[in-house]
Amino acid sequence: MSKSNKFAIISVMLCFFCMGFVDLVGIASNYVKEDLHLNDSTANIFPSLVFFWFLIFSVPTGMLMNKIGRKKTVLLSLVVTLISLLLPLFGESFGIMLVAFSLLGIGNALMQTSLNPLVSTVLGGGNLASTLTFGQFIKAIASFIAPYLAMWGATRIIPSLGYDWRILFAIFLVVGALATLWLAVTPIKEAPIEGKPSTFVECFKLLGKPVVLLSFLGIMCHVGIDVGTNTTAPKILIERLGMTLNDAAFATSLYFIFRTIGCLTGSFFLRVMNNRTFFVISVVMMALSMCGLFFGTEKWMLYTAIALVGYGNSNIFSICFAQALTSMPQKQNEVSGLMIMGLFGGTVFPLLMGFASDAIGQAGAVLVMAVGVLYLFTYIKQLKTA
Repeated sequence: MSKSNKFAIISVMLCFFCMGFVDLVGIASNYVKEDLHLNDSTANIFPSLVFFWFLIFSVPTGMLMNKIGRKKTVLLSLVVTLISLLLPLFGESFGIMLVAFSLLGIGNALMQTSLNPLVSTVLGGGNLASTLTFGQFIKAIASFIAPYLAMWGATRIIPSLGYDWRILFAIFLVVGALATLWLAVTPIKEAPIEGKPSTFVECFKLLGKPVVLLSFLGIMCHVGIDVGTNTTAPKILIERLGMTLNDAAFATSLYFIFRTIGCLTGSFFLRVMNNRTFFVISVVMMALSMCGLFFGTEKWMLYTAIALVGYGNSNIFSICFAQALTSMPQKQNEVSGLMIMGLFGGTVFPLLMGFASDAIGQAGAVLVMAVGVLYLFTYIKQLKTA
């Protein structure tokens, strides 16, 4: 491997770290809820708003890549993300946070749509699911340190900065700026697009292919469970164990710690084990976790359930994404846009979970996530056994 290629790989992996910034919305929404005295339904607007923009921007981003290339699209996504991280440093009003989370969602929609295909450009060949899983491992590092940064800021306010828990935005802003500069100076050769680029309507027609549609729904469920656990796990600990928010925030980190472990080990298992077998194991773990989150009243049981869903959900995205992408190799940009549009599940699930938890407590939110797990069991038959 040449030095320039290694430089490009490191640059792309740093971008995956920036992709993980979107997961700060879970712990951030809990702090905003506490600071602004919001109920669950209102607080859950923030994670829902972040992922709403995936519905609007994912497919157009796939088309944009055909015009300006994957690298330039990733750079655009990083600039939008930097602006989203800058805004909360000027205040914490409801309006500022709405705009900041909206831009965070738009930037992440652009990034997730363009960065995954860019990986295949930089690395080329190999096991795509395994490669994407390693990128998800890097992303998960940012995801699980976000709650720690928020807790650190909340309990150790820095007088000269005065950002309390929002210090995490400042730290991520610096890392994001570094990633933007690194990618900007990294030469990446992209193959020209063959044939006429797809129109908006032609992109959506690809959903007529069963594997694309069912993979899209699988990603919706994966992200809904991901954002749902990220947001709801601390609330379950507060409701059932009487923890403070700062103590309960560990639940979010625990989830992402096991997601990180799952991504790291998954990048190995997906090379030595067939995807279908590993997918079945993952979904069974998620089903057990839903039982634990629904019935659990002891700390060890709830922590075990959070760890199980963290590990089980860690490789679902990569397997579904790779399944769809490899099914239509000549339309990877368009399929990527459709798959990332599935992250809209991060809007649907938290909204439903907010209404359910306001009605019957956090067990209601768990029931909504359990529906997503049931769907993933039906997706198993779409995966090749060899």
